[in-house]
Amino acid sequence: MEATTQIAAQVTELSYALDTFYFLVMGALVMWMAAGFTMLEAGLVRAKNTAEILTKNVGLYAIACIMYMLCGYAIMYPGDDFAGGMFASISTLGSGLLTSSDNAAADVIASGGDTYYSNLSDFFFQVVFVATAMSIVSGAVAERMKLWAFFAFSVVLTGFIYPVQGFWKWGGGFLQEAGFLDFAGSGIVHLCGAAAALAGVVLLGARKGKYGAGGQVNAIPGCNLPMATLGMLILWLGWFGFNGGSELKVSDVSEANSVALVFVNTNMAAAGGLISALLLARFWFGKADLTMALNGALAGLVAITAEPLTPEPLVATLIGGVGGLLVVLAIVGLDKFKIDDPVGAISVHGVVGIWGLLAVCISNPEASLPSQLMGIACIFGWVFATSFVVWFILKKTVGIRVSEEEEYEGVDISECGLEAYPEFTAAE
Repeated sequence: MEATTQIAAQVTELSYALDTFYFLVMGALVMWMAAGFTMLEAGLVRAKNTAEILTKNVGLYAIACIMYMLCGYAIMYPGDDFAGGMFASISTLGSGLLTSSDNAAADVIASGGDTYYSNLSDFFFQVVFVATAMSIVSGAVAERMKLWAFFAFSVVLTGFIYPVQGFWKWGGGFLQEAGFLDFAGSGIVHLCGAAAALAGVVLLGARKGKYGAGGQVNAIPGCNLPMATLGMLILWLGWFGFNGGSELKVSDVSEANSVALVFVNTNMAAAGGLISALLLARFWFGKADLTMALNGALAGLVAITAEPLTPEPLVATLIGGVGGLLVVLAIVGLDKFKIDDPVGAISVHGVVGIWGLLAVCISNPEASLPSQLMGIACIFGWVFATSFVVWFILKKTVGIRVSEEEEYEGVDISECGLEAYPEFTAAE
């Protein structure tokens, strides 16, 4: 009997170690998506704004990590000792500093394995999601926003706005109780980032020369499409961690099979999105538009993120394919309303994020359309409203837009004091 007990304890410890390691590796893949967003955005803007894009992306990642450690994680996951209510987790603000005491394996094993990975591995996996949401904002406001205003907004989004709506679902809040389903974050991460971006773009305005007086839309090509393509492929790779890690464990046969299905469905949805966007662009514009293909792949990934476990691979491909069609329509449509989004972030993560949440009802019999609509409305309403207030305060105090002269010269010089692609080097 004693030998059996020892074997069971060893199996528990081995499973704990394996699931913790899996969680950390998946988190590292998601962290690598920061490089993907950086390369994608840097490739889709003009050369004179590249250094500022790079600075924004590395800066927002560091800000997200620090703010989520200081208060965001505690707001999003307050535990069982909080009073109920829509904003209950906010009561932990200022008292939820993450420490090494959050990493006690002995407590997990003693509890019978109800928690099957290190708490700090969970923090690491969650914090890279926060940075992803903020990266979405970066691309939409590119080429005309003040760098430090952007960083100030990053502090509020990653430390407060994102964790509150994340608590509503993943922290056990009212959306979880209402039956809202969002496996890996089509709404909590992607729609959140898009809503914050939309609020900023509305107050920021379009780039100079983007829209003509007669209503025409003037294309402003990016400076480095090979870099943008590399960025998309990095994101595609990182998404296996994004969705695969959200299964939370891999240490038994059933969970391992689930992770394999999630990986396959994630890959197929991206493929479906890319092909459908490329075909629509070919028929609509007469050319195989690379930028639409890139955004089509990302749209497929966003679409399947809400539920990559229950569809068959063919269904996942079709869900991604619809996302690819929607993103082309949305990018063109937003331009009609003079909403200037240099990289298509609002279309990819917002419009297709909504589609992904609705598509859950296609493959998951537990999904409820009213619950999904409720989740969409709550996430978008909260993030857009709070973000609008923060952007408005920043606009009236420090300002959020660079001057016309700085925009013409490029924000690399005015904000960073250097150029990513210096054409001439002065020397005596």
